[in-house]
Amino acid sequence: MSFILGITGSIATGKSTVVNIFKQYGFSVVDADIIAREVVEPNTAGLKKVVETFGSSVLCSDGSLNRKQLGQIIFSDTKKRQALNALLAPFLQEAIIEQIKRASAVSSLVIADIPLLYEAGYDKYMDQVAVVYIPEDLQVQRLMKRDRITKKEAQKKVASQFSIEEKKKRADIIFDNQESLSSIRQQIFSWLKKRQFL
Repeated sequence: MSFILGITGSIATGKSTVVNIFKQYGFSVVDADIIAREVVEPNTAGLKKVVETFGSSVLCSDGSLNRKQLGQIIFSDTKKRQALNALLAPFLQEAIIEQIKRASAVSSLVIADIPLLYEAGYDKYMDQVAVVYIPEDLQVQRLMKRDRITKKEAQKKVASQFSIEEKKKRADIIFDNQESLSSIRQQIFSWLKKRQFL
């Protein structure tokens, strides 16, 4: 049986960095962001549902999803954003679980990279959940630097998400990403050694 490790974090905590280190060790990664794009590709049931709900203005002339147009519709409207998430959730869940099953057949450790892991209830499918953690003030600083935005904008983005402190409380494993890249590499190496994946 494969071990399924869910990895999550919040904006600018460095989740991608951690997932990439696991990739470098050769473990299978199931990436929810990639799957989220796949479930709305042309001629998918997911895209059909989006068009039924938001109208054909969200389509490009080639039949693909016009992300910019859809983004404008949902960005300023929380209800519409929630409606879109609820609409795509079953397609996403089915595809994520299917990919985890397939990866389990070939890898002793499967990394499930899911940004909204707790919010969407994926923790029940995981053997353990690792949270990539940095304190909120550092999150704001890194986000300002990364996206070249003001402190106020960064704080707003951070506040719109499930709190990193709350995720930390619920985590089975915490990868603390406040220090250097070598520090986070060491934490992952130690965990892999301890769990006998290396």
